[in-house]
Amino acid sequence: MSKNSKQTSSKVGSLASDVLRNPSSSTIQKELAGSALAQTHSGKQTSSDMESKASKVLQSEKYSDTTKTLAASVLSQSNKER
Repeated sequence: MSKNSKQTSSKVGSLASDVLRNPSSSTIQKELAGSALAQTHSGKQTSSDMESKASKVLQSEKYSDTTKTLAASVLSQSNKER
């Protein structure tokens, strides 16, 4: 299985941290933020479930730029073979 060695950038990591601390953040924002933070300074990859959620976020016009930034980061760290 191919391994994706990308990690969450410090800028996106900081954004994810802010999202998790903000009580008004949506559930999808918090899920994406948690996934992005889990991949900061680690070899972890995005799960297939999170890949699917992130893909749907990027294809929809209803999500904010913050949500799309987190989704793009999470998706870029997915397994290349999926």
